[in-house]
Amino acid sequence: MSQVLHTPPPTQVPADDDLTALAARHGLTVSGARPTLPEYVRQLWARRHFITAFATAKLTAQYSQAKLGQIWQVMNPLLNAAVYYFIFGVLLGTSKGVPDYIPFLVTGVFIWTFTQSSIMAGTRAISGNLGLVRALHFPRASLPISFCLQQLQQLLFSMTALVVIILSFGIPITPRWLLAIPALILQSVFNAGVSMIMARWGAKTPDIAQLMPFVLRTWMYVSGVMWSISKLTKKDNLPHIVTVMLETNPAAVYIDLMRYALIHSFHGKQLPPHVWAAATGWALLAGIGGFIYFWKAEETYGRG
Repeated sequence: MSQVLHTPPPTQVPADDDLTALAARHGLTVSGARPTLPEYVRQLWARRHFITAFATAKLTAQYSQAKLGQIWQVMNPLLNAAVYYFIFGVLLGTSKGVPDYIPFLVTGVFIWTFTQSSIMAGTRAISGNLGLVRALHFPRASLPISFCLQQLQQLLFSMTALVVIILSFGIPITPRWLLAIPALILQSVFNAGVSMIMARWGAKTPDIAQLMPFVLRTWMYVSGVMWSISKLTKKDNLPHIVTVMLETNPAAVYIDLMRYALIHSFHGKQLPPHVWAAATGWALLAGIGGFIYFWKAEETYGRG
C-alpha cells in the first residue's frame, strides 16, 4: 500500500515594503531612530529638569572627597592665576603697561577656565557615561549641555572671589558690570556648541580626550589670558592676518568683554572692532552648528 505524501504549499515571505507598511500602520518605529530636529528639541526641553539636576549633582560630588570640599571651586582658578602671575607677570614682565594687572589676569583665568572645562567635560560626555547612555532613552545632547551648565554654576560660585579681588584693588562697581550677563550668556552658548562637537568626536574616538589638553593649552596662550592682545596688536611689525586672528579668537573675545564689564581701567579702545557682533556670531555659529552636528549622529551614541 503506497503512502502519498502531501507537501505543504510554500509560505510566501512578505516583502520589505509590505513589512514597512505594516509597521507604520500599527505605529511601530525603528528602535533608536533619530528623531526630527524639532522633535529632538522638544524632547530636550522636556528633560530640562534632568539636565539641571544632573549638573548640580555632578558639581556637588566633584569635590566631595576633598577635606576642603567646595572651596576648591574657588581655589583651583586662584592657584592657577597665582602661578601665571609669577611666571608671566613677574618673570616675563607681561604686566608692564597693563593697569590693574592682577584683576586683569584673574578675570582672564576665570573666564578661560569656564571654556576649557566645558570643552574637556564635553569631550568625555558620551564616552565617559556609556552605562547611562546604553541603559536609558533620552536625548544624548542632555549630557554635554548639563556638563556646560555644571561649569557655569562653578564659575558663578567662584565669581565671588573674583569680585572680592576686583573691589580690593579699588575698582568701583559701575553700570558696566551689567554687561557681564549677556557676555556670559553668549559664552555659555558658544561653550555648549563646541562641547557638543567634541562630544560627538569623543564618542567615536575616545583618544581625543588625551589630545585635548595640549590643544587647549595652546589655545590659552594665544587668547590673551596672561597678556594684553590690544597692546601686542599695536606693534607695526605684526602681520595683519595675525592681528585679525588674535582679535577674532572667540576665547579672547569673551575674555575681553568680561574685562571691559568688570575692570574700570579696561577701556573700549582695547576691545577688537565689532566685538559684540563677533561674540554673537561665534555663539550662534557654535551653538546652532554644534547642536545640529551632534543631533545628526544621535542614533550612533552608545553603540559598537
